[in-house]
Amino acid sequence: MRTMIPRSKWHKSLTDEVIMDAVQRSHVTTDNPGFCVVCGAKHSCEPDARNYTCDRCEAEQVFGAEELLLYL
Repeated sequence: MRTMIPRSKWHKSLTDEVIMDAVQRSHVTTDNPGFCVVCGAKHSCEPDARNYTCDRCEAEQVFGAEELLLYL
């Protein structure tokens, strides 16, 4: 079973503010933001996405912004 890496090892660009802004944006636009917690790459995915594969670093650590909000 794949799991999310610990919050202390998330990419430094994934601040609380960045994640909360992405969630707020998703509520007023058609964006479905998500992030790779390893490299910080932005992705378009379902809000509850878990362990999707990152196009940039190929880690299975892409999560929807609303899913990441649960870990703040």
